[in-house]
Amino acid sequence: MQSRWFNLKGDAIRLRKHGVSIVAIEKRLGIPRSTLSGWLRGITISQKHRERLLQNKLQALVKAREKAAAWHRTQKEQRIAQAQREAEKVLAALDTNNPTTVELALALLYLGEGAKKSNETALGSSDPLILKFFIAALKGVYGINTHQIRCELSLRADQNQHAIKKFWAKELGLSLDKFRYVAIDKRTVGTKTYPYYKGVCHVRCGNVAIQRKLTFLTTLFCKQVIDKYSGT
Repeated sequence: MQSRWFNLKGDAIRLRKHGVSIVAIEKRLGIPRSTLSGWLRGITISQKHRERLLQNKLQALVKAREKAAAWHRTQKEQRIAQAQREAEKVLAALDTNNPTTVELALALLYLGEGAKKSNETALGSSDPLILKFFIAALKGVYGINTHQIRCELSLRADQNQHAIKKFWAKELGLSLDKFRYVAIDKRTVGTKTYPYYKGVCHVRCGNVAIQRKLTFLTTLFCKQVIDKYSGT
């Protein structure tokens, strides 16, 4: 029994001999691929047409990858936007004008980044945002002024000390005379530093009482959260 596409067999064979792919023939003539596979199994294609088929296949693969990459970028952008909306919703529920809220945030930051073994309150980071928050919180919660703040830099061997000092002074809104000491990592001699890396800046205010309070605050807060949620 002949299939209902049998009258198109000649067209399919002719297209195949001219180097048209089975997928393209299927789309053009509307013949199922399973039928085409049987009809075209013994068809010989010239070297020129084989090369063109291969080139078309490679181009189709590139386009498919580009399309997949674009899809993944779009999905990622949507997830990032969703995360931002959720973060904004949480922030809207907080009273950032309340010094207690800011102090708790500062304490949690200090738990991860702050100096705990020295007799002062100090925090080091390569991220200007973290240090800006640290200074702002010290001013807003504890009344620390810029006269009490001093900074140190930990740099790589090939970094320009004066340029890096100017960068951090501008970012943190401090005068250059606040940056007195620079430590150079001698292990980095002979290796190139990425342009965006500005070293680690350590901000110190010299008040050990703040460090002690922040340490106790984080310890007590973490214990409360653990006690509340450990059984859930």
